[in-house]
Amino acid sequence: MGRARSLVDGVRYPGGVRADGMPAVLSDPDRLAALRTAGLVGSGPEPVFDDLTRLAAAVTGCSLAAITFVDEYRTLWKSVPSLEYGGVAAWQNAVPDSFCYFPVGMGAPFIVEDAALDPRTEGHPAIKPWGVGAWAGFPILGPGGEAIGSMCVIDPSPRAWRPQDLETMAALSRAVSNEINLRISLAATRAALEVSSDLARSLQDSLLPPSLQPVPDLDTAALYLSATGSPGLVVGDFYDLFHARGPWWSAVMGDVCGKGVEAAKVTALARYTLRADASEHLSPATVLDRLNTAMRSQGATRFLTAAYTTFRTSPSGVTGRLCLAGHPPPLVRRADGRVEQLGKFGTLLGVVDKLRLTDVRFRLAAGDLLLLYTDGACEARPRPGKNGGPARPMFGEEELARTLADCHGLDAAATIDHIAAALAARHDGWASDDTALLALRVPDRT
Repeated sequence: MGRARSLVDGVRYPGGVRADGMPAVLSDPDRLAALRTAGLVGSGPEPVFDDLTRLAAAVTGCSLAAITFVDEYRTLWKSVPSLEYGGVAAWQNAVPDSFCYFPVGMGAPFIVEDAALDPRTEGHPAIKPWGVGAWAGFPILGPGGEAIGSMCVIDPSPRAWRPQDLETMAALSRAVSNEINLRISLAATRAALEVSSDLARSLQDSLLPPSLQPVPDLDTAALYLSATGSPGLVVGDFYDLFHARGPWWSAVMGDVCGKGVEAAKVTALARYTLRADASEHLSPATVLDRLNTAMRSQGATRFLTAAYTTFRTSPSGVTGRLCLAGHPPPLVRRADGRVEQLGKFGTLLGVVDKLRLTDVRFRLAAGDLLLLYTDGACEARPRPGKNGGPARPMFGEEELARTLADCHGLDAAATIDHIAAALAARHDGWASDDTALLALRVPDRT
């Protein structure tokens, strides 16, 4: 009992602790009733939960992710995709033999950056068997807010968790809770779908940079517009802007085929693979080829189109290279208002091993702007005509180019706003597809 009590040092459990040192809430009748109502104790793995844990591992870069349920004395594993399912009896352990009771007992996230040195976990019996260097776990909640389990990721090495990792984990744990609660109460379907939509948007936001990283001598802006017909679904449009190495920066616009968790998994894989390889390879074609290899080796079930550029800035402008992998060609708006396409069409990613990808060099002078976009901006179908009447024509590539030319002289943010307004005016508030826009502009030197 002395060892068990030492495990709670430094950890506040709102309901206190039992005689064995474990959180008292583990024995709470209402919590145990909620766990029984969920109907998942003793059940095997399911794709819906395995998809979420695989996504958690992919987004955070951890080797192990898990969903578990915690009853009075046992931790029962529901989803551990990195381990072979060994049956109900094998997929459980005593409560003190894992970290999963921490978020359940606290009713809140439990984040550890160095398990061996953190006074809350130092000497914990789970560290060695599970290879815990760092651990991040979030509670899974029943319909009444009872913590019935946890969703966690484990890194074998100590690490400082990034805010976006924890935000994504929080969204994914809410998604697990939502799935469980949908099963419990059909009467709450409408409210649950609204929650699902919020969770999807939260997860979508976690796959986009919260803000664009400032680039020296460059004016930048980005916008993501959701489709009207995709509530509650995570989609595959994404963009990123980040420092590669030395004076070099990278920008990417991508579009994963399809929607939902599978699309989100590919989006996460693409973003983190591109960032990792950008520091080693300045050729966009090489970086995209390596992403294709990663997608193929990991069995990605969605293909991806992308426009990827590596560039450097100077007081006189921007020089760089761009590669297209099945993606619409970016547009360059020159300072005098002329608009031209950039890039050479190449093979989309995730389908075949051998690709045709070409780097195209470009320059931007003062007042020039580069616009990267997804096909929602050039294949924008308007709302169907009322009473069977004809619909307006599609907002296509030529109209996008004219709209970009019409706002010459505007900075990056104003340009993005102008294009968004033109799209909204065409489809009258009804967006047929998600749209992402990213503008890079060399400021005027006057």
